[in-house]
Amino acid sequence: MKPYLLLAAALIAPAMLAPAAQAGDDTQVARIIDEGMNHSEAMTTASALMDRIGPRLTNSDAHRRAQQWAMEVLRSYGMQNVHQEAFDFGLGWNLTSYSATMVAPRQIPLTVIPVAWSPPTTGTLRGSIVVAPITRESQFAQWKGKLLGKIVLISMPGESAEPKDSFFKRLSDSEVNALDSYDIPHFDPEMAKPNPNSPRFFQRKLSEFLKSEGAIAMVKMTYRDGKLVHGEGYDYQPGKTLALPTLDMAQEDYRRLVRLSLTGADPQMELSVNATYDDKNLKASNVIAEIPGTDPKAGYVMAGGHFDSWIAGDGATDNGAGSVAVMEAARLIMKLGIKPRRTIRIALWGGEEQGLLGSRAYIEQHLVSRPVDPKLDGMEAYMQWRNAFPITPKPEYKELKAYFNMDNGSGRFRGIFAEGNVGAEPLLSAWLAPFKSMGAGHVVAKKTGGTDHVFMQAVGLPAYQFIQDPLDYGSRVHHSSLDTLDHMRGDDMRQASVIIAGMLWEAANSDKELPRQPLPTQPAASDPFKVKDPAIEQ
Repeated sequence: MKPYLLLAAALIAPAMLAPAAQAGDDTQVARIIDEGMNHSEAMTTASALMDRIGPRLTNSDAHRRAQQWAMEVLRSYGMQNVHQEAFDFGLGWNLTSYSATMVAPRQIPLTVIPVAWSPPTTGTLRGSIVVAPITRESQFAQWKGKLLGKIVLISMPGESAEPKDSFFKRLSDSEVNALDSYDIPHFDPEMAKPNPNSPRFFQRKLSEFLKSEGAIAMVKMTYRDGKLVHGEGYDYQPGKTLALPTLDMAQEDYRRLVRLSLTGADPQMELSVNATYDDKNLKASNVIAEIPGTDPKAGYVMAGGHFDSWIAGDGATDNGAGSVAVMEAARLIMKLGIKPRRTIRIALWGGEEQGLLGSRAYIEQHLVSRPVDPKLDGMEAYMQWRNAFPITPKPEYKELKAYFNMDNGSGRFRGIFAEGNVGAEPLLSAWLAPFKSMGAGHVVAKKTGGTDHVFMQAVGLPAYQFIQDPLDYGSRVHHSSLDTLDHMRGDDMRQASVIIAGMLWEAANSDKELPRQPLPTQPAASDPFKVKDPAIEQ
């Protein structure tokens, strides 16, 4: 885009009437930039979500309250067909209060958070510490008869390892360019199977053993230092929750307890957890809203971010940032009164943190079916779904022309991952061209994973995640007690919201469509001569 066109649009936009949409109309992109940069509501919207409502654990009261708030906001923008789409999930879990204190050999408040979906205590519990880093069922026997009335520390303490790199980082152009590499696919049939020894599967078995031995609680050490805690939990199905109150404890406090225990000081703890399970509605939901297109036969384009979060912080960068940016992008388009040719649909996904459940449900409801065992849930279903063939497209499969996702914190956009679809790179580059001066002109071939575009890509749909400056997302904030609004950068949020709106607008009006990858079929083993190691415990 020409710099003088941006300046002219910024000067005259307030007085303009809403003109009809035209494919490739740079004037509309200029107006989006003006509205988004000079009249942004991104951070005030973010404060309303993160500061007032806070963390949004899937199916919790706060998650449902936040969804109702989001739908009211989207309707206030004038969006249409604002609704929720339900999918099977599991228990709600609401945390009211908690505390933990070392009471002997001296009194120290401990930095902890309950593990999500772990049971509450009955009042305040007090017990001595026992260090029992159990990692597999074969170790249960050595602890029989030794755990009655104990609070069990189940993690290896390791050594303190302060980070050597900076906590806060922005990408250089050379680092972004290094992402422009094609990832050769590799498929290992054994790796595609659920691992029954994964900590996510084992923790519930361990809690049941500890309870049967009379232990009163278990404590695990969190995975970052600096007094951070996290509290992720995956045992949310009725009848399959953890058997004992379970705490995630800061590394510094955990290691102190271990040292005291090993030197004979007999450390003792008091702890209390006030939490409740909610089994009234075992379905979670996605929030969907639309800007109707003028051509009902042209299909639709889409943007989304996951709306659920963990409990330790306020879910600001993961993924309040992506949710707010998508909402702000919709507001920008609605504010200007411009009508796209294709319908623009936005999604605020639920259940992402438990295995992309919301976006997977949307795919199954609207786009394709895959032969997955309906008895499976959680991560077992996640693993089977990725490798279930054949894929059967539904009528709406061809209608989705593009999906854009934001879920790498709140860092400035630097471009977009083409996900190995080299044929899509020219059109993605053209749509990003107006934002090159904002630092976001890069299109790289590399794949990226871990969030809601993944299953769309897995079935051949044109779904993409943006490249973002990492800031302190991966180093400290992701899933941690630091995930508050303080770690969202307002200028970066304005830039991201504008680019999402611009990409949606370009995709909604382009005469060209993103080329799709072939519909995936069952892959062959990349190494047909790999021999399974019988020494590896299964």
